[in-house]
Amino acid sequence: MACPNYNLYGDTYELTGRSMYNTQSVNVRAGGDQSITGCGIRFGSDRGRGYVTQAPDFSLKLSGMGGYKLSVSVVSKCDSILLINTGAANWFYDDDDNGNLDAKIVLTRPSNGWLDIWVGTHDGSVCDATLYLETFRR
Repeated sequence: MACPNYNLYGDTYELTGRSMYNTQSVNVRAGGDQSITGCGIRFGSDRGRGYVTQAPDFSLKLSGMGGYKLSVSVVSKCDSILLINTGAANWFYDDDDNGNLDAKIVLTRPSNGWLDIWVGTHDGSVCDATLYLETFRR
């Protein structure tokens, strides 16, 4: 069984806290063939199941994040999940906090450095989705 691997890279973007003050969005295909169940990931947030690709969908190099919180959310045509790994190797998971079976994670003190994001699905299906990134002043 392969699990999400933060040593692999997804589509790479360099973003700042200020640049995400205006919502950034990108289209993505949600889902994958890797079940996160049994991967031994210790989540610092909700726990649940879902399917993602082995490599992250996005690898973000963040800078200028002091004073901001970061909202990462999905709008999709299916039951989406979000999986995030921070540069400090902290894992976060969400299933439905964005409403309408979509996922949302708010990082209250995001750090500068790498942030890997997987956009998956709860049941292993695949669908079109949009990832939204937005910062807010703390």
